[in-house]
Amino acid sequence: MTSLYVLLAILVAIIAYSVYNWFHQRRVVKTLNQEEFVEGYRKAQLIDVREPSEYEGGHILGARNIPMSQLKTRLTELRPDKPVYLYCQSGLRSGRAAQMLHKKGYKELYHLKGGFKQWGGKIRKKN
Repeated sequence: MTSLYVLLAILVAIIAYSVYNWFHQRRVVKTLNQEEFVEGYRKAQLIDVREPSEYEGGHILGARNIPMSQLKTRLTELRPDKPVYLYCQSGLRSGRAAQMLHKKGYKELYHLKGGFKQWGGKIRKKN
């Protein structure tokens, strides 16, 4: 019976942590649909946080690839005084990247709703 309580407590903790992260992310980063994203990303820093192989398979025209796995070590490539537009494949990694950037002092953070797989605009592929 006690193992059931322990399992239930762990499950409640995981759910609570997930809900906290969801609310925190909504406060830190603004989620934009494609039209809103297109309106602002040309005046901002457009960052693709996917891995290089994903980026080379196709990316939004004008995006720089700074993978989530390298973001902490490549922060000097981003200006904190300019808006940062982020995207990944589905929107999960870009949300986590925004949380990390917010902790480092970046304030104007936006990410693409649904990520690259929902993108219908111009793309570039490497051969």
